[in-house]
Amino acid sequence: MDIFRALKSYYWQDKGLLLGSVLGLAIATALGLVYPLLLKTLIDDMIIPEEFSGVLKLSLVAVGIIVVKAGFQYVHGFSGGRLGNRLAYRLRNACYEKLQQLSFSYYDTAKTGDLMSRLTADIEGIRMFIGFGFAQLLNTAFLLVFGFSMMFYIDWTITLITIAIVPVLAVIAIKFEQNIHPVFRAIRSAVGRLTVRVQENVTGVRTVKSFAREHFEIKKFVKENEEYRDNHLELANVWAKYFPVIELIANLSLASLLLVGGWRVINGVLSLGDLVALTGMLGLIIAPLWTLGFQINAYTQSKASGERLLELLNQPISVKNVADSLVLDEEAVKGNIRYDDVSFRFSNRDDLPSALLGFNLDAPAGSVIGFLGGTGSGKSTAVGLLMRSYDVGEGSLTLDGVDVRHIELASLRRQIAIVFQESFLFSTTIKENISYGCPDASMEEIVEAARLAQADGFISELPLGYDTIVGERGMGLSGGQKQRIAIARALLSKPKILILDDATSALDMETEHEIQTAIRKVMAGRSVFMIAHRISTLRNSDEIIVLDRGHTIQRGKHDKLIKQPGLYRETYRIQYADRPEELDQPPVRSDRNSSAESRVTG
Repeated sequence: MDIFRALKSYYWQDKGLLLGSVLGLAIATALGLVYPLLLKTLIDDMIIPEEFSGVLKLSLVAVGIIVVKAGFQYVHGFSGGRLGNRLAYRLRNACYEKLQQLSFSYYDTAKTGDLMSRLTADIEGIRMFIGFGFAQLLNTAFLLVFGFSMMFYIDWTITLITIAIVPVLAVIAIKFEQNIHPVFRAIRSAVGRLTVRVQENVTGVRTVKSFAREHFEIKKFVKENEEYRDNHLELANVWAKYFPVIELIANLSLASLLLVGGWRVINGVLSLGDLVALTGMLGLIIAPLWTLGFQINAYTQSKASGERLLELLNQPISVKNVADSLVLDEEAVKGNIRYDDVSFRFSNRDDLPSALLGFNLDAPAGSVIGFLGGTGSGKSTAVGLLMRSYDVGEGSLTLDGVDVRHIELASLRRQIAIVFQESFLFSTTIKENISYGCPDASMEEIVEAARLAQADGFISELPLGYDTIVGERGMGLSGGQKQRIAIARALLSKPKILILDDATSALDMETEHEIQTAIRKVMAGRSVFMIAHRISTLRNSDEIIVLDRGHTIQRGKHDKLIKQPGLYRETYRIQYADRPEELDQPPVRSDRNSSAESRVTG
């Protein structure tokens, strides 16, 4: 029960509902045990002696018991349903809140489909067990105690014979749970992988169809589906082994009662009414014992679900606020940024190379810093450390002289706006996408931000303009249109620091130039970090840093770097092959740059 103790905080505050569910079912069950006693009275006191005057009274008592029992069953259903729904509500909120708090490093390996499975199927499994399954298990125990107590009162000899089945059934139930739990754990994992496969395929359907890989994707899905099917076949195999054994033992108990009870009635030791009552009570006891396997099945499913939910809820947060974090005064923030011998690696394993090594940068407020380098060179890592996507491994990174690790996360990120190469848009209106970071922005401010991002023109041509609802992930818009909306979203927040992570890669040169001109105007006196592969994007930067495998191999302005042999010059040579005039000048030799002469980024 460790899993349910760990989840106690999510349902124990409604312990009144839990108690109501358990007691409602227990009392309803106890009232059900009165029926065999009424039959005993009917047979022994009315039918055999032919005294029928009390039949009507007995019938009214039976009706009264039925009504009261129905009332307590309602209490059980109402309390259990409300308890389960409140538990699911809290768990779903807690899991979603945890997903918002988890650091970027968690999402580097997390799978969307698996997370969706945890927030839906796994929470539903927990809801059903806590709301109803737990009460059913307790009710089985109550039924055994109440039923056998009444049977013992009628005839202790027969009761001792029939009660012998309980230890046997308990052993079988324990073995059943031990065998079925690993199967359910595998099923839950398989559901997560199956959901991931569907989610990835639907998300990437255009890529699949573009390469005519439908058959390949079908084969991958069939493989995952076969594993899911095999897990369920294994589950059916476990059921097939245990359920017939449980039913056989339960029926043997009933046969023993009829044999011994019938002999005692024939010999006058037991009345016919007592035998009918004992048979009825044993039937009521055996019924839940037959379903004990299903109850254990539900318990095991919920336990497997609970494990997966706790794995998420207990996931450590690698980037979080320290004690007494500084909340920035937004008016006082200048935007002076300093990297001092900063190093970072994505894993604690020493055998993996650092993503950034010994990085230094002093960027006063108002600086425009450009980054150039190949894939995996450390460009995005450098700017990611600034907004604390990850925390610095070694060295220090300061904003206005304060280590960013000592600044409250939300307060820090409110000073920064970032536009990624893959611009994400929500499935809502263009207006709400632009104002996502500033929900209180006026329509005039939204339109002005769109104008600066060169987005107002195409937005105005849409049938509903700014009220046009974009498709999932911005489907229906081109890559350049999505990037311009994302840039407008960033500019609207008026950040002290703007990060453009290859944010204009999908734009034509003229539009990019107009956006850069607007950004320089809006961001005057504020810092801009630009990651790009195009020299045209970087050439007007105050300083350009060229990275390779985490190392800074070149730095300086465009006019300086174009004269040095190295990665920057080679990149320019490729991109401006038809304009070699700048390369005709004698190069400035630099030992630090010689290792990068043959490396080119595109």
